[in-house]
Amino acid sequence: MARRLWSAALCVLIVGCGREATQPPQPDPTPRPDFSGMWSDPPASAIDQFCFITCTDVGITRLNALLDDPANDTRPYEELSREASRYQSETYIRPALVPDVAKSFPLDPADDPGFLRCEPWGVARQIVAPHQLEIRQFDDRIEMRYAEWDGRRTIYTDGRTRPASQPASAMGYSIGRYEGNILVIETSGISANLAGIFPAWFRHSDQLTIVERYTREPDPDRLEFTATLTDPVSMQQPLQFKKAWGWAPDEQIFPYTDCQPPAEFKKQGATP
Repeated sequence: MARRLWSAALCVLIVGCGREATQPPQPDPTPRPDFSGMWSDPPASAIDQFCFITCTDVGITRLNALLDDPANDTRPYEELSREASRYQSETYIRPALVPDVAKSFPLDPADDPGFLRCEPWGVARQIVAPHQLEIRQFDDRIEMRYAEWDGRRTIYTDGRTRPASQPASAMGYSIGRYEGNILVIETSGISANLAGIFPAWFRHSDQLTIVERYTREPDPDRLEFTATLTDPVSMQQPLQFKKAWGWAPDEQIFPYTDCQPPAEFKKQGATP
């Protein structure tokens, strides 16, 4: 009798006696880095200022070369920054786009649905927006709130995967994990929209996927981010962008309610 009771208990403990064990997704028990709080203006370095909107390794290398050249000592930083931005657009971003997308790169400001119709930005623009970012961390998820359009997204960190029936959306479906002191976010299910910020912006398809990596090292008051964009429809090869924020505990994000679409707007051509 005792043996039968022990066997029954063991059965329940291990396999549930034939019933399918259905456990909900569980958060990773590994200690996680803390990214929570408000992030805004970057530290005062020249490179972080350049990367506040968005930058690439190509652009950073170009800007450093311009800053190190004695011939540029009398040129204002803003002029050098614009030159580096044009350089990364023409030598790194444009060659990565398929020909049809490259023809319209960079997009004219009049092609911006946010400006023309007050449409909130999609995730491929929000992640590099030049405004505050608020991060809230929970055991099973991370919530991000962007000052641009008061955009919001949820990143699930409990081990789940994107449901097959999940429709595409402007912000996509994001899952996250921690790799040591780095937060890694993978986003798919993104509706066709725009990627990047003027003047380095272009159209992407609904096949876009984004992998983001966030870290506070080596400076805990600085949040550094890289995003790798892959899109077999609009891009010939992946593009990687960077950005930096500074710790800003006293700042706030307010609801975005003052958008007024223009009654008339004429295309004038993009001016990088």
